[in-house]
Amino acid sequence: MTDSLRILMCAPDHYDVDYVINPWMEGNIHKSSTERAVTQWNQLHQILKDRAIVDLVEPQKGWPDMVFTANAGLVLGNIAIISRFFHKERQGEEPYFKEWFLDQGFTVYELPKDLPFEGAGDALLDREGRWLWAGYGFRSELDSHPYLAKWLDIEVISLRLIDERFYHLDTCFCPLSGGYLLYYPPAFDSYSNRMIEMRVPVEKRIIVQEPDAVNFACNAVNINSTIVMNKISESLKQDLTRVGFEVVETPLSEFLKAGGAAKCLTLRVTEPVLENVHANTEIETRVIRMEGHLLDAGVLSTALDLVVENGGSFRVLNFNLGIERQSISAAEVRVSAPSAEIMAEIMSELIDLGAVPPPQEACDINTEVVSQAGVAPDDFYVSTIYPTEVRVDCEWVQVDNQRMDGVIVVETKDGQRKASCKILRDLQVGERVMVGVQGIRTIKQTDSREQRSTTQEFTFMGAGVSSERRVELVVEQIAWELRQIRDQGGKVVVTAGPVVIHTGGGQHLTRLIKEGYVHALLGGNAIAVHDIEQSLMGTSLGVDMQRGVPVRGGHRHHLKIINLIRRYGSIAKAVEEGVLTKGVMYECVKNNIPFSLAGSIRDDGPLPDTEMDLVKAQTEYARLIKGADMILMLSSMLHSIGVGNMTPAGVKMVCVDINPAVVTKLSDRGSVESVGVVTDVGLFLSLLLQQLEKLTNPYAVTGF
Repeated sequence: MTDSLRILMCAPDHYDVDYVINPWMEGNIHKSSTERAVTQWNQLHQILKDRAIVDLVEPQKGWPDMVFTANAGLVLGNIAIISRFFHKERQGEEPYFKEWFLDQGFTVYELPKDLPFEGAGDALLDREGRWLWAGYGFRSELDSHPYLAKWLDIEVISLRLIDERFYHLDTCFCPLSGGYLLYYPPAFDSYSNRMIEMRVPVEKRIIVQEPDAVNFACNAVNINSTIVMNKISESLKQDLTRVGFEVVETPLSEFLKAGGAAKCLTLRVTEPVLENVHANTEIETRVIRMEGHLLDAGVLSTALDLVVENGGSFRVLNFNLGIERQSISAAEVRVSAPSAEIMAEIMSELIDLGAVPPPQEACDINTEVVSQAGVAPDDFYVSTIYPTEVRVDCEWVQVDNQRMDGVIVVETKDGQRKASCKILRDLQVGERVMVGVQGIRTIKQTDSREQRSTTQEFTFMGAGVSSERRVELVVEQIAWELRQIRDQGGKVVVTAGPVVIHTGGGQHLTRLIKEGYVHALLGGNAIAVHDIEQSLMGTSLGVDMQRGVPVRGGHRHHLKIINLIRRYGSIAKAVEEGVLTKGVMYECVKNNIPFSLAGSIRDDGPLPDTEMDLVKAQTEYARLIKGADMILMLSSMLHSIGVGNMTPAGVKMVCVDINPAVVTKLSDRGSVESVGVVTDVGLFLSLLLQQLEKLTNPYAVTGF
């Protein structure tokens, strides 16, 4: 027996499964045998008494889970931190455990009443005494961890639990003597697993497989080289024996019905303090402010879900609910994260929802100077499609040239404050680049309740993929928008791939250009080649467009077309010389519609108009989409995604492709003005022309 080691237990006099507060209790209410539970507890009690001093706390009627003393609190030296139970079914245990600790002479600390922390169920000391592993996610809050670090003067490593079966840290994680660790990795998120791997060498990590994990193999009591636990597999027993541990198995099936085993039934109350170990925690905290129709638009719930899903925690500090129909609500929320890295990820996403720091906390943004041309500082802020403002000299400044995946450059020159998006390659030495996430906000339109609830006759559909909607209905809405943009002097840009030609959509795209619905065309070498091939030879990729069959020697047609245009020097020159007299490219030239053809490694030729310098092609694309009101993306995954990344929010985007993955990719960018249509692009263009014809002449009978 180890005379210096003391363990606290509570007899199962009143133990039963009376309610459900974890997955193990489901289906087990009042199905535990009192007789077997007492027998199993006594066996565990005797095993531990042979190896340590066992203290008992008096069981209390009405609190059946007091038997699980691991949750009484957390002990280090002469300090005890009392648990704050998450569920009301266990909160009545707190005063009894507090009384016991006080009677034993411990200095007792109590967390705020509304801050859950469930003791040594969620906080386990490294058995070498170097740090405290602290779990959160189900029963304990991340915000409790700074209190633990301060009161115990020890480093706290936060681990997020993600499998509800393992709702306490001690159900899936067991530090062992000698620096070993017994644990079940799938119970943790990737960041937590990385933290574990950084602290515990691979040769000291004993990984538990699921069959053993669900038998609570990790819920074990470690006394020196002995491990007391419920039944485990022979292979796991061999792994433990191989590194010098003696395994003592004792059945605890009756307690598994309530979600506990050996460790849950015990609390180690002698934990020595190391003099060279002191407080430290990497937990980051930020306060954000959100305004708008936070409840009925779902903004606040989305933000809070985002925090939790990314491994953080939150506390709503203030909430002012708008009391009139047009009133907006405001909330201040404290956000916590286990590290600066995760906080940056959370804040980046919260900024996209319109979150900002309170006014007194955001004066100037954090910037760093570019020291190498084309290279941003490590922690640079990555811009999004949403209109953005940054704090410069304590004033909010609108960011120009908004686009996705850029950097924000700020400057004050001659008293003028300016901010703009740049792509990495354009950065110059000496420019100041936004780093971190402080002092930045996105600007989003706050719709009134009437605007959200009223369905306009031809309102643009919300972001998403329209594979199960009637294509005709979507096309009708798009046609109405196109007509409005053209008649109001707006700008429509088309991004098109060669499939437009292959599917017979070339004639319809030609009509759109001719009738003033297209103001710029973006594509690659292929669409121009196959459009001209169809116009001059009646084929596309050697397939007769009228009969739909390959023609003899047709596979050479596209190369002959490339050679022909190269002879004249450009597409425009071929039109001028009367060689090219119809088609998409012809109409672009005749109607002075600018076009940009971006080349790739697979291009034949290419045409003389195709820009093979990728940087120059990107720059030209960006120039042509500037000021666009709508972008039609027609069956070109490569060019459509490229255009989507350089297009700010507020631009209506329509992505048409037979492949759902393409339109899903575009809808995932987050623009609420976008819609994806899963259909044949030739059919789409045909229907679009029909709808435009109806808008011009409702009684006309079209031939398309």
